[in-house]
Amino acid sequence: MQHNVLILDFGSQYTQLIARRVRELNIFCEIFPFNQVPSDLSSYKAVILSGSPFSVRAEDAPHPDLSQIRGKMPLLAVCYGAQYLAHFNGGEVAPSNIREYGRANLSFIKDDEVFLDEVNINSQVWMSHSDTIKQLPTNGVRLASTKDVENAAYRIEGETTYAIQFHPEVYHSEDGKQMLENFLVKIAEVPQSFTPNSFVEDIVAEMKEKIQGDKVVLGLSGGVDSTVAAVLLNKAIGENLYCIFVNNGLLRKNEFENVLNQYKGMGLNVKGVDASERFLSELAGVDDPETKRKIIGRVFIEVFDDEAHQIEDVKWLAQGTIYPDVIESISVKGPSATIKSHHNVGGLPDFMKLQIVEPLRMLFKDEVRRVGRSLGIDEELLGRHPFPGPGLSIRILGDITPEKVRILQEVDYIFIQGLKDHGLYDKVWQAGAILLPVNSVGVMGDERTYEKVVALRAVESTDGMTADWVHLPYEFLMKISNEIINKVKGVNRVVYDISSKPPATIEWE
Repeated sequence: MQHNVLILDFGSQYTQLIARRVRELNIFCEIFPFNQVPSDLSSYKAVILSGSPFSVRAEDAPHPDLSQIRGKMPLLAVCYGAQYLAHFNGGEVAPSNIREYGRANLSFIKDDEVFLDEVNINSQVWMSHSDTIKQLPTNGVRLASTKDVENAAYRIEGETTYAIQFHPEVYHSEDGKQMLENFLVKIAEVPQSFTPNSFVEDIVAEMKEKIQGDKVVLGLSGGVDSTVAAVLLNKAIGENLYCIFVNNGLLRKNEFENVLNQYKGMGLNVKGVDASERFLSELAGVDDPETKRKIIGRVFIEVFDDEAHQIEDVKWLAQGTIYPDVIESISVKGPSATIKSHHNVGGLPDFMKLQIVEPLRMLFKDEVRRVGRSLGIDEELLGRHPFPGPGLSIRILGDITPEKVRILQEVDYIFIQGLKDHGLYDKVWQAGAILLPVNSVGVMGDERTYEKVVALRAVESTDGMTADWVHLPYEFLMKISNEIINKVKGVNRVVYDISSKPPATIEWE
């Protein structure tokens, strides 16, 4: 796998967006915590320092070891990174009179600077910091200013080191992507060679070398990630791939049968295992979200282990882990605090005795889809909304019963089918229904009811790291609400979730 760009994470909520923007330039990049710099930097062509919620003036401020980077490689420092370079190298960082957060416009741009090629005066940028650089570091050269921030961008003379106090990675910074391209392509001369076809070629060769002639077992879910992983592995190892699709009793309505039918004709060796009673029995009476996730993860592994033992000489377990799963599961001081545990990240229990192979581990969701298209996978399958690994369990708030699963499956089916029937499905990144642990008073046919409340959720996003709620038409929501209440026994009220991520998450648990 090509490397090219190293991003050091200081805990900014925007770090993943930096990676997304770099990938959009067809440049491969990786995120590492600031205190876990790779020992071998020979394959990297440039380094980016992220922002951070910390102040460089604080005693517990993150201190990266840049001895093998600064002055030796092209370096771009963003926000905290820019302040860090100034504060510890002869400059001055002080508290701002007012917190500099939100939109600002460049009021000064130094002429003839490659970093600012095709960036115009008054270009909008996004600020997010409470400190500001009062004095540039030794040999610092000011490149840009805003009305309130004199040293909005600078470079260090004699080095290919650049620094900015705003965030080029967010959409609010109008020319942010251009600045990243100027730095990475024009200054650092990083090759723009990361494409779906190049990824397939690289990963198939890597899988062949890694797996050799061993057998691999893979859990299929019917989703994009596991499907693309399966097709990639099938391309690499063919008949040595054994796919298992487990019904955990928490799938969407009719999904077990539909998914098995979907894989017919794709050339994959798939076995369906209905373990729904086993999962629901283990989950009975459990209402804590993390406990539910862990139970589902454990039982899934147990079921998988049972099935894997029926295949002789299996050596590997393949998983559809993607990059956001990896990033969100990192928990070190500062960077990428764990939001939730991921059932497919972090290894296997000792008793399973299988090695892990994760062909999609370095891809974001939209990149997985592009790779799938290059492999010729059906567009309808690639366009499926993401669905959580723990299934409907984390959309049933509180304990889980077969009756609650039935209710939510019916509600979800009406909502998702409605989106498809009204031409809205492809305009939404992810949608689903949530069964709330409250009852609501209602009136049906002159009778008082006291039944369940469901929430509908639809978001637009690129990779799930951030998301906005979708403004679905009122007429559509009215029709779906009426259909749910009329057709799903046990529900008498429907609400629509208008929260964005952040501060909320896409799922409720």
